[in-house]
Amino acid sequence: MSNENNLDLHYVQQSFQRSLKEEDDVVIEAYIDGYNELVKFLNLIGTVFSFVSSDVKSKIKVMEKHREGDDAIYYESFKKMMKYEKETSLHEKNGFVSGSRTMLRLHRGLDFIRLFLKRLSEADDGVNTCTTCQCSYNETLAEFHPWYIRKAATLAMHALPTRPDLLKKIFGSEEKLTEALVVLPQTLQSCDEVYRRVEQLYTDFDFHGLP
Repeated sequence: MSNENNLDLHYVQQSFQRSLKEEDDVVIEAYIDGYNELVKFLNLIGTVFSFVSSDVKSKIKVMEKHREGDDAIYYESFKKMMKYEKETSLHEKNGFVSGSRTMLRLHRGLDFIRLFLKRLSEADDGVNTCTTCQCSYNETLAEFHPWYIRKAATLAMHALPTRPDLLKKIFGSEEKLTEALVVLPQTLQSCDEVYRRVEQLYTDFDFHGLP
């Protein structure tokens, strides 16, 4: 992960590309590497998504415990993890923190991040970032949040700066912004492929409804 306070899209792209395993699987460690960098996006756009960012950090800690535990071999990839938890019914066991359930929350967050980033990059400077953010949120994460969180998030989005100021906050200098916009299409393509694979695995194992 980069040490700077700006979002490193090149690192995200490399991590997500590295996570692609065989034709239909995703390596968890590389996925988390890329995701950890993307979480900067949530932090950099302001306090509006701080609740999502803190939740992401706690979920990543859960997965680190799984990957360092006695059953670490089963937590190398999404497919291995889901197969293991499905066959052992661990996802239904009381007191057990399911890796599949934990990663489902990150998966949903990725959907919002990639959509908002895409729309933000394609928009004109005069676009209302609040509206763009609200639409992206309503189409993705909102359906999984209780009404009071949706209400608070929607209100907080009104504090988002203009598109030029927001992009500067996320990427830093004009030079870095130019570089970021060049690599963004490949990064989004990697995000889309990772999302598509993980989405399909949750469908295949019937895990979309994990509580």
